[in-house]
Amino acid sequence: MNILCNKHYQRAVAGLSAAALIVLSVVSVLGNFSDSRESILHIDRDDSADSVYHKLRERSGFLSFSAFRLLAAVGNYERHLHVGCYDVGSGHSTLDVFRRLRNGSQTPIRLTIPVLRTPEDLSVFLGKTLHDSPQQFLASLTDSTLLAQYGKRPETAVCLFIPNTYEVYWSSSPQRLIEKMHRESRIFWNNRRLEKARQAGLSEDEVLTLASIVEQETADNAEKPTVAGMYLNRLRKSMPLQADPTVKFALREFGLRRILHKHLTTDSPYNTYKNRGLPPGPICIPSQASIDAVLNHVRHEYIYMCAKEDFSGSHNFAITYAEHLQNAKKYIQALDRRGIR
Repeated sequence: MNILCNKHYQRAVAGLSAAALIVLSVVSVLGNFSDSRESILHIDRDDSADSVYHKLRERSGFLSFSAFRLLAAVGNYERHLHVGCYDVGSGHSTLDVFRRLRNGSQTPIRLTIPVLRTPEDLSVFLGKTLHDSPQQFLASLTDSTLLAQYGKRPETAVCLFIPNTYEVYWSSSPQRLIEKMHRESRIFWNNRRLEKARQAGLSEDEVLTLASIVEQETADNAEKPTVAGMYLNRLRKSMPLQADPTVKFALREFGLRRILHKHLTTDSPYNTYKNRGLPPGPICIPSQASIDAVLNHVRHEYIYMCAKEDFSGSHNFAITYAEHLQNAKKYIQALDRRGIR
């Protein structure tokens, strides 16, 4: 009788243990993998299943990680690794995290395009933000065949990158990113903006090229439409733009505080002292404020401008060359007083 009772007891304990284990497994699988905060996991091209497990172990508890390893074994995760950026926190269940990683369901990241001076700067920025290297991005930004598909040249490749914040995938290749930025630029260039560009006598790329000069000429957003109007007046009169920032770009010497005569003789298509019209492409990625300044430029008769002698970053404008010489004299004297050579 006692033997029979012991057997029933042992079976009951075993059944309860098995049930508890099943419940625990279900809870572990369906429960939160991590906590409620966002926890970003990056999987690189050189990652293996073991290295992914190591990264996950640092972000989870014992039970949830064990449950993930069980799912990975059953679901043959080793053969389904996907490069990408994944949120394994934010209250996602272990099962949800497993499905995301196995299916390559990435979490988009926010890419904010800032004002940058050169394609090299853009490439470095993209290489630090996304998976591929700066060298890979630069190769695509200078690939004439690739860019021609979107109506661009290496000199105008940055015209695809309108300053804004975009949702992209961390693993986006340079080619995929350029394709996306082209789609986004088509949205930016709506009928209203295209009509304003037409009225100014400029193409889309020319608007951005002029906007890049305005961007580098002044940080005063209120002054930008006046600066844009001044350069448009010079373009209409077939006068050289004579924009100092284009000389700095040609020299790749962006720290120059004083442009001298020797700088003005620089042999470069970007030197607007030696060449009439706009340079071959933008000298930076311009801000939205500078783009809007060109599209909504102020109509006036100014054809000269010179930095103010108070070094405020604003400018004195002039209609006649005599007035301009007076403004330039005041600025040069201010430079001399500060010992800026």
